[in-house]
Amino acid sequence: MPAALDGPRLPPRAQGPARQLVVFLHGYGADGNDLIEIGRAWQPLLPQAAFVSPHAPEPCAEAPVGRQWFPLTFRDPQERWRGVNAAAPGLERFLDAELARHRLGDGALALVGFSQGTMMALHVGLRRRTAPAAIVGYSGLLVLPEQGPDAVAAEISARPPVLLVHGDQDDLIPAQALFLAAQGLAALGIPAEWHLSHGIGHGIDAEGLRHGGEFLEQRFGLRP
Repeated sequence: MPAALDGPRLPPRAQGPARQLVVFLHGYGADGNDLIEIGRAWQPLLPQAAFVSPHAPEPCAEAPVGRQWFPLTFRDPQERWRGVNAAAPGLERFLDAELARHRLGDGALALVGFSQGTMMALHVGLRRRTAPAAIVGYSGLLVLPEQGPDAVAAEISARPPVLLVHGDQDDLIPAQALFLAAQGLAALGIPAEWHLSHGIGHGIDAEGLRHGGEFLEQRFGLRP
């Protein structure tokens, strides 16, 4: 069995045990340090949340100091589908272990992904035994087999609230991926909210961060 995932953590800003767990899933060629600072930005909104940002399991071929959830050559149209399925069990074990660490259930879990991490958040989050409180996906896409959503309908065991955020100038994963993901989720019975960040490429701006934090605040029941 591969080594267990690990990465930087932030304890709750408020005293006492964590009441929520936010797990960041970084993009291709980065590592857990890339997103953990978002937790600091969101702590005023989520003072009782613990944050963790695991390093993906594999060294990245294209970025020697970075990590990848699965390899990307962009030559095989099915490599992302095989990749999310191969990486899912390790991430599932990590989520189970972190929830157990904090004595929390899936209803207190939020998954927040960026790019390849969004692919993982959507793939794993929709297949949990119990739905997470929320999934926030930045600059990513919904990975499906070539047969489309109908081919995976039987696999979907959880339908959490989803927020998709994308830059309209993204030249790595075009903004069209947001709308395709929303359509795919709708076909699976999962309504998604979305926000398009004007003038933003493959990244997250302050407005996108605000939307993500407020979405989690609402889905955790901390605001109307």
